[in-house]
Amino acid sequence: MARHPRLALPGYPHHVIQRGNNRQPIVQDESDRKMLYSLWLEESQRHKVAVNAYVLLDNHFHMLLTPPSEEAMSLMMQSVGRTYVRYFNNRHHRSGTLWEGRYKSSLVDSEAYLLTCMAYIDLNPVRAGVSDSAEAFNWSSYKHLIGQKIDKLVTPHALYWALGNTPFAREAAYAEFVAGGLSAAIEKDLTESALKGRVVGRTEFLKSLQKTTQRQILPQKAGRPFNKPPKA
Repeated sequence: MARHPRLALPGYPHHVIQRGNNRQPIVQDESDRKMLYSLWLEESQRHKVAVNAYVLLDNHFHMLLTPPSEEAMSLMMQSVGRTYVRYFNNRHHRSGTLWEGRYKSSLVDSEAYLLTCMAYIDLNPVRAGVSDSAEAFNWSSYKHLIGQKIDKLVTPHALYWALGNTPFAREAAYAEFVAGGLSAAIEKDLTESALKGRVVGRTEFLKSLQKTTQRQILPQKAGRPFNKPPKA
């Protein structure tokens, strides 16, 4: 069966999830984390893909990526994936696949969901029970976005910049937004949308997006299509 092509459109943020095969670790120590991070940095710069947010856990990662072209995000992820698997297998004396299939992604309605998706990513360590707070976790975009460190990988989205007129105002506003948390329903929707390749957005956004692509964006009506009976 032919693989369903991903929807990837230039200028829009995309929520990306990549998991380890059978939920196995994709990093085993700080050296692995640094290697994967360096590949993200190198390939995102090479393909001019903006990394708006990210988090790296032991057996999976999330990223919010804004590509400049339809193929840029895929080229970045494929290059990182191939190089990292060779490195990981050689270093840990293993063979075979590391990833749970292809990476999953969903296009995000930035006006309505960008900050929510960023918070979802930065809160992932808390949700997974590996950190007491987003601030206490080192391998995410959160500390950069609240001004606690400079992270070369992160390119804040324009809507993040709109949070305030000064760096302090933006950082404080984002920290407050993340501190507010997310509902279980929102978390579930963002996860399932990425895993199923659905667009995350308002109805009017979906309708406008549908006009730009042949891909099915709007939800299809349930049931079989109605066929008029033949004339007698």
